[in-house]
Order: sequence, then C-alpha cells, then structure tokens
Amino acid sequence: MVLAKKEKEVKKETEQTPEVETVSQDQFKQLQESLEALQTELEQVKKAKEEEKDQYMRVLAEYDNYRKRTDREKAATYDSATADTIAQFLPVVDNMELALAQADCSAEDLRKGVQMIQKNLNDILSKMGVAVMGTVGEPFNPEYHQAVSHIEDESLGENVIATVYRKGYRIGDKIVRHATVIVAN
Repeated sequence: MVLAKKEKEVKKETEQTPEVETVSQDQFKQLQESLEALQTELEQVKKAKEEEKDQYMRVLAEYDNYRKRTDREKAATYDSATADTIAQFLPVVDNMELALAQADCSAEDLRKGVQMIQKNLNDILSKMGVAVMGTVGEPFNPEYHQAVSHIEDESLGENVIATVYRKGYRIGDKIVRHATVIVAN
C-alpha cells in the first residue's frame, strides 16, 4: 500500500513537471552570441562609469586647488593693500614725531606743524579716493549725515547743516562714516 501511494505521487509529480524545451544548435548559438554581446556592453558601461568617476575626481581636485589658490591670492592682495596703505601714512607718523620732538617751539609753530600734518592726511585720503561729507550750508541728507539735534537759524534754509561735529567719509558709493551734524530749522 505504501508502495502504491509512492507510485501515485511520482506519477503526479511527473505530470506536474513542465517539459523542458529542447534548444536547437542555431538557437543555442544565437543565445550565446546575445549573452556575449550583453557581457561586452556591460564591460563598456563599467569602463565608461570608471572614466566618468575618474574625470569627476579630477574636476573636484582642480576645484579644490582653485579655491585654495584664490584664498591665498585674496590674502596676499589684502596684505599688499594693507602694506601700501600703511606706507602712505608713515610720513604723517614721522611728521608727528618731529612735531612732538620740538618741545621748545612756539605755539604758532606747533599750530603750523599740526596744520601741515592735517594737510598730509587729507592728501593721502584724497589719493585713496576718500571724499569728505558734511559741510556747513550743505542740504541735510539722511543717507550721508546723522543729525544729533535741530536748531532754529533764519540765516540758513530748511534742512540745512548748521554745524558739523564730525566729518563723514565715503569711498565711491560706500559710506565709511556718516557725518555727525546739527540741522537748521
């Protein structure tokens, strides 16, 4: 009985198992050629991917070198500009030291020396493109001037600078310091 049961199971399995297709030599050759073509294409894609990765890494390294080089150039430019600016102010420092060394000079001579130093400073600022803002009689402009108070003065017009406490300075359109002023009327 057990044997009969096993025979029935084997019969069922063979009935359920699909038949294997037989492949002719031509079909086998075509499949093999297709497989070889796909393998060749896969190798080409892998090679292209590696080349693109290599190219990407080179561009990344070039960019990093460019960034480092421009950072160094910026620092060198800043240092050079700072040195040039300081060099322009050194004659003023020398004149200040000379003026202070003349302790036995008259008040008038000291005043003239300070005026010369001020002229040197103004000349340097002018050469650097620095413009003075805020003079008495000039119309008040809140973009350039900072009003600390208002006064009534009939001799001046409305919204006109009456007194300058501290001059303002600008380079081109950039405000370095606003002028501190008293505005009339």
